[in-house]
Amino acid sequence: MSGAGAGAGAGAGAGAGGEPVCAQEALDLLNCVAQTPYDHDKCVRLLNSLRECVLNKKVKKFSLAEEPQDSGTSKKRV
Repeated sequence: MSGAGAGAGAGAGAGAGGEPVCAQEALDLLNCVAQTPYDHDKCVRLLNSLRECVLNKKVKKFSLAEEPQDSGTSKKRV
């Protein structure tokens, strides 16, 4: 997942580049639903793309990666 601190990772392990399986598809879908105005058709296409990836890569479960804590700074967890 390029440029993202906490993104979707797959329980199926990392891909060839060290990126979690289907991570880009998951991130694209999450960003789509967060956009204003909401583009339903685009998000449905991205959902279908993620579903296809999940089926092809046999992903069983997704989890969110933990962001590393900076020493000396306090961050609220939401």
